[in-house]
Amino acid sequence: MDLRELDTPALLVDVDRLETNVAAMARSFAGAGVALRPHVKTSKCWEVARRQLDVGAVGMTCSTAAEVVWLRDRGVRDLLWANVPVGPGHVAVAVATPGLTVTLDSVEAARPLSAAAVAAGVTVPFLLEVNTGHARLGVEPDRAVATAAAITGLPGLRLRGVLTHEGHIAAAPDRPALEQAGTAAGARLVAVAADLRAAGQAVEVVSVGSTPGATSAPFVDGVTEGRPGTYVYFDANQVRLGSATLDRCALTVLARVVSVQRDGRAIIDAGVKAMSSDTIAAAGGVVTAPDGVPLPGVTFPEANEEHGFLLHSGGFAVGDLVRVVPNHACGTTNMWSRAHAVRGTEVLAEWPISARY
Repeated sequence: MDLRELDTPALLVDVDRLETNVAAMARSFAGAGVALRPHVKTSKCWEVARRQLDVGAVGMTCSTAAEVVWLRDRGVRDLLWANVPVGPGHVAVAVATPGLTVTLDSVEAARPLSAAAVAAGVTVPFLLEVNTGHARLGVEPDRAVATAAAITGLPGLRLRGVLTHEGHIAAAPDRPALEQAGTAAGARLVAVAADLRAAGQAVEVVSVGSTPGATSAPFVDGVTEGRPGTYVYFDANQVRLGSATLDRCALTVLARVVSVQRDGRAIIDAGVKAMSSDTIAAAGGVVTAPDGVPLPGVTFPEANEEHGFLLHSGGFAVGDLVRVVPNHACGTTNMWSRAHAVRGTEVLAEWPISARY
C-alpha cells in the first residue's frame, strides 16, 4: 500500500531512519564501554524495542507500571523502572516482577515496598535517584548518603546504585553549553556514587538518562549506563537542541488538508489529539511533503482537538497530504494505538502501540 491510501490522520514510522538511529546509538555506547538501557516510553512498541535489544541494549527502561508489565510479559528480564513505585498497585507490580530494578528517593516511599517485599519473601533491588539539576524526582546530592542508609536499613530492599535524569540541560542556550551541562550532571552523579562507596554502600550502577545528554553525560568516567529514549525517532525538539537533523526524524503524523477557506491558512485533520501538545516554535511540529521534504514557509502555530492550522504563502488545496514531524515524539506516541511502518511512501506493516494511559 502507498501511504496516500491511508486514512488520515495516521502515525508513521520510517523504518530506515529508525534502524539508523538505533544502530548509531548502540555503536556510540558500545565504543565507550557504557551499557545502553533505552527508555521504552518513546515508542511503546515491541517492533522498536526488539530492534534495540537486537543490537545490544542490556535491557529496557520503563516509566509506568503498564510498561513494566507489558515488557515482563514479553519476556524481557532486565528492566529498570525509572519512577518511584508508590501506591498498592505499583508496589504489587514491583514485588511481582523478577529482574526489575526500581527507583527510590525517600524512605517514606520505600517503607511500603519493603513491607510488601518481606511479605512476598523477595528482595527488590533499587537505584537511588539523585537530583543533578532537573529538580524533578531525586534526593539532593548532600543527602544521598543519609537517604541511602535509611532505605537500606529496611528489609527486603537492596541498593544497586544511583540514577539521574539530566533533563535540565535542554534549557542550555546552545549546543556547547548543553554538552557542558550534560558532562557536569554525569560528574555530579559519579561524585555521589563515590560518596556512597566511601560510606560502605555497594554501588555497581551509575545511570544517566536523556537523548540531549546522550553525547555527554554517559561518557563521564565512572558512569556505567545511559537511558536515552527519544533517539529512536528524534523529533522537532531534538532538532532544535542539535541532537539530530530533520532527516533523522523517523516519526511523523500523516494528515490531509480539509479546508482552505481563508487566504494563507490551511486546515488539516490532525489537531492536538494527533500530536503532542509540547510546543517549540510551532504548536504542531515541522510540516513536510508526503516524501518527507520540508515545506518552506509553512508553519503549524495552532491546533484544536481535531484540526491543525497551517499558515502558508499559497499552494494548498483540499485533499493535499502533509507529514508533520511532532515536537515531542514520546507524547505523540501515547496518543495512538498503532503506527504504520513505512519505507519512503510504501506502507510495510502496522505496529501496535502498547501500555498507553
